[in-house]
Formats: sequence, C-alpha cells, structure tokens
Amino acid sequence: MRDRVLNVLRLCFGLLAAVALGVQAHRSATLDLSMVSFFSYFTNLSNMAGVLVLLAGGALGLLGRGRVPELLRGAVVLYLTVTGLVYLVALSGYDLGPLLPWVNTVVHRLMPLVLLADWLADPPGRPIGRQRALCWLLFPLLYLPYSLIRGAVTDWYPYPFLDPRHPGGYSRVAVACTLVTLAFVGVGELIRWAGNRLGEGREPRPS
Repeated sequence: MRDRVLNVLRLCFGLLAAVALGVQAHRSATLDLSMVSFFSYFTNLSNMAGVLVLLAGGALGLLGRGRVPELLRGAVVLYLTVTGLVYLVALSGYDLGPLLPWVNTVVHRLMPLVLLADWLADPPGRPIGRQRALCWLLFPLLYLPYSLIRGAVTDWYPYPFLDPRHPGGYSRVAVACTLVTLAFVGVGELIRWAGNRLGEGREPRPS
C-alpha cells in the first residue's frame, strides 16, 4: 500500500511539473522569447529530468516492472536540490521576468523538496559508491562553460551570478562558479550518504 501511494504521488507531482514547464514554455513562445534560452536554464533542465524520473518511477512501480536506475535518480535529486538552494540563497530577490509566480513556486520550491523527499522515503536498494557518484558532477561541469560561452556570443546569461557585465566582472563569476561547484560536491555527498544510510538493512531491489 505504501509503495502504491508513493508511486501515485510520483505521477501526480511529475504531471504537475510537466504542466508548469509546458505553460511557461508556451508563455515564452508567445512573448517571442528564444526557446534555446528557455532550454538553457539549469532550472528548466533539472525540472525536466525530475519530471521524467517521477513519471517513469511512478509508472514502473505501479506496473511492477522495476525501478529507475538509482544512479540516475541520485543525479536528478542532486540537480534539483542545488537548484532550490541556489534560488533560495542567490535568486529569490531578483526579478525573474516572464516567469509565472505559480510556475516559479513549482520549479524552484516544490520540485526540489519532492525529489529530495522521494529519495529519503525510498532510498536506493544498493549502496552508491563515491567513485560512481562522481558522474553526477558531469552535467553541471558541462553546463557552466556552455552558459558562459553562449552568453559571450549572444549577450544573454541565464542567471545574474554568471553575468560578467555585473560589478566584479569575471572575477565575481569565477567566485560564484567555484561556490556552486562546491555546493554540488558537498550536497552530492550528503545525498549519497543519506541514501546509503537509510537503505542499510533493506533488501536489495532491482533497478
């Protein structure tokens, strides 16, 4: 019964986030904003990954056909958790432009909590080693140079702390990138540790 409720909740939250992203994408297109820019927000990319993990996890669970790979789940939990933390610390006071308030709540506040709660409520069936978890950092480490290079070419940056046109220039950006990278490393280790610790003693489950 508990697993069934959990899987139904996964489907519900996954659909909610999918609707939020779809509405915001439509709004961006209506306002003639670049769709490439829409897909260049780490927030949107991490939420899309969250939608896929929740919908796939919920559907597979209800059908009794296995689970989303734990390494993939952990990566998405990390990306959304850092998304929520960065928003809380660095972005909540900024004007987010055409982002609808309710969509902002879903993608920056709700989804990070949902994915983290899902990880803690249903931890991995097998321990995840530190070496394997390092692959979680690949996407963020590719995203940073992509954003900086594209920003220099198009004169558009997805987040203020990546924009060298603000006071402090590239020195400020370098400090911000270092802090964000450290956040990914630290939060990733905490997520890995918590999942392994909560999963101790549980019967291994197929992924």
